[in-house]
Amino acid sequence: MEEGEWFGTPALKLAGKGGVCRLRTGPDALVMRVADMGEREALLQGEPEAFFSTPHYDGYPYVLIRLDKVGIEELAELIEEAWRIKAPKRVIKAYDAEREG
Repeated sequence: MEEGEWFGTPALKLAGKGGVCRLRTGPDALVMRVADMGEREALLQGEPEAFFSTPHYDGYPYVLIRLDKVGIEELAELIEEAWRIKAPKRVIKAYDAEREG
């Protein structure tokens, strides 16, 4: 994962492509990729003070996150999950082996 720009805002990208997460303005939030629409709905309904959406993201597995309303541990887990969605399986396997070792 590397830092970069995605739609003109700071982002975390994988192999030069967007899709992990990015900051946005209007409203200020972090756009985060989630596993699927079920997870998206669970976050939106379970913690509406932290997670929300706009019509632009309807039908897509992304949520908007108010960074001042989500804990650092939860945010770290969400970023790792988003990375795992996009990362090649061999990279995930190597990462997991390194963490276990």
